[in-house]
Amino acid sequence: MKQLTVISGKGGTGKTTLTAAFTSLAKNAVIADCDVDAADMHLILKPDILEKEDYYSLEVARIDPELCIKCGKCREFCRYEAVNESFEVDPYECEGCAACTIVCPNGAVSMEKRVSGQSFSSETRFGPMAHARLGIGEETSGKLVSTVRTNAKKLAEQYHKDLIIIDGPPGTGCSTIAAITGTDLVLVVSEPTVSGIHDLKRVLELTAHFMIPTVICINKYDINEENTQMIENFCAEQEIPVIGRLPYNDIVTKAMLQEQTLIEYTKGSKCLNESEFADQVCQIWARVENILMGIQDKQKGIKALKMKNL
Repeated sequence: MKQLTVISGKGGTGKTTLTAAFTSLAKNAVIADCDVDAADMHLILKPDILEKEDYYSLEVARIDPELCIKCGKCREFCRYEAVNESFEVDPYECEGCAACTIVCPNGAVSMEKRVSGQSFSSETRFGPMAHARLGIGEETSGKLVSTVRTNAKKLAEQYHKDLIIIDGPPGTGCSTIAAITGTDLVLVVSEPTVSGIHDLKRVLELTAHFMIPTVICINKYDINEENTQMIENFCAEQEIPVIGRLPYNDIVTKAMLQEQTLIEYTKGSKCLNESEFADQVCQIWARVENILMGIQDKQKGIKALKMKNL
């Protein structure tokens, strides 16, 4: 089973748009939306939810009003100022450190689990999908990403799929690390802007640290071809393949408004511009498949060599 993660250094580069297009081109894949802080793959794929499970993150303190003697110890020792004057805990301020449970002389404070979101296993028109929804202002999104990936693996085993396509979060935080760790290939979608180049370099440092094979796609390359050349020169120096360049095209917005992938929207289109754009996306996907196949062949060769030396 192979795993491809699509990420970006910053939001708005077209990462999810490209990932959704891949899902309509893949023949035997599970989709995993691991951008749990701003999940939106479901807007295009319209999944039918098969299973739903509550997600619990940090525990929060709760003060029992019947046991509380209002001594003020909890307020004094809470460095996050989560306990108000009425000796009630604000769940959005509480960081779950449990210091208040230690200093309370009457045992009035306890730690409770809190539902922070939900994870889902679903079915889409392109196959099984694992996804999640994180509550507003909630934390530990990296843990929820790991839950989504675990669910995706279960779906792949259940439905005999040989590929998991992961829509990862932008940036270099915990959720991104959770989305790329242990994957076979990372595709970074970038754009030729100053912030795009800066954040691309940061995310490439991340994939290099975890020694994950990485390739680049430059989206909207024609909005600044000088910056596009800078990205290509940098990638050449770092020996990172640029497997595609996509021009700016309003077809992306049109497809999104119709709740379709790029491939679906352009199917049978008589517009040459739209057809060419879809063909370019198909070519990028073909290159990704070839790279994944090469990685698989290499791993088989290493395994065979190990077995021979035993």
